[in-house]
Amino acid sequence: MATTSVSKSMWHVRGTWSVREDRTASAVWLGILWVGMIAGFGLDFPRFLHEQPAAPTVIYIHAPVFSVWMLLLTAQVLLVLSDHVGWHRKLGWFAAGWACLMAVLGPWAVMASYAVNLRNAPGASAFLSVNIVDIGGFVVLLAAGISLRKNPAAHKRMMILATVALADPGFNRILGHILPMPTSVIPTFFYIFYGDVLLIFLMAGWDWWHGRLMRSFVIGAAALLTAMFVASAMPFWEPWRALTRGWVEAWARHFA
Repeated sequence: MATTSVSKSMWHVRGTWSVREDRTASAVWLGILWVGMIAGFGLDFPRFLHEQPAAPTVIYIHAPVFSVWMLLLTAQVLLVLSDHVGWHRKLGWFAAGWACLMAVLGPWAVMASYAVNLRNAPGASAFLSVNIVDIGGFVVLLAAGISLRKNPAAHKRMMILATVALADPGFNRILGHILPMPTSVIPTFFYIFYGDVLLIFLMAGWDWWHGRLMRSFVIGAAALLTAMFVASAMPFWEPWRALTRGWVEAWARHFA
């Protein structure tokens, strides 16, 4: 009976605590995201400058657009921390529009990059599954976060989780400077997504410790982790490798 009572008390649809109690945690998760992004892309920047063949032009647009998202999310967290909730709501609609731009530029940049490197890395396009999960997870979780904007506890968690879906390129670049790419599914999953997994488990562990597990967050996190695992397995499936190579070759013929 006691176990059942505790389980029910920590499982929430809406937050039963002050919204202020979640603000510091949101800032911490955001800080970890920034560390992964800055460290990963910072380490990779010298290689990027001398990359052959050179990156397509869209990458030079894609990079600042996705960086602005991090700045917008940071501004949103800081506005809440400073009790400027009205400004937070107004900026939120601009951020939602900006996310629509990201949803277009993300796939465009990925396909253009694979097309440019088709001869040098013919098997790389199989990892398109990872890019699909990244931007797809971001868009779906962001939409869920927007729909939950009148539920502050759920809204905060879903907006951070949506950005976690985009975290692996930064964190993965850190590990890429230390270890070679694995050749089997489970090591590949952790090699690519360890930063995402770390953040998800830190967020879930914090909420579990404080008895604040939100149903929407648990469902969203479980779905994202499942999609990430599938994305890690797809590059090892030959029909997928052939399919994605065909997509990239078609892109190269029509747009390169």
